[in-house]
Amino acid sequence: MLNVQKVRLEKKVSKYRLCKETGISFNSLTSLENGGDVRLSTLERIAKVLKVEVKDLFE
Repeated sequence: MLNVQKVRLEKKVSKYRLCKETGISFNSLTSLENGGDVRLSTLERIAKVLKVEVKDLFE
């Protein structure tokens, strides 16, 4: 299960900022934070902005 929202909040990064810096739409980010499908390339972009490894985005 993904922990993107938890990690994002721990890093004090807003959804708006994460969307802006990754190029992911707000709706897509909301969907993936709620358990929607996500590509590895998207997780890599999120991890880079949050300064974590992709594996840190999983429980």
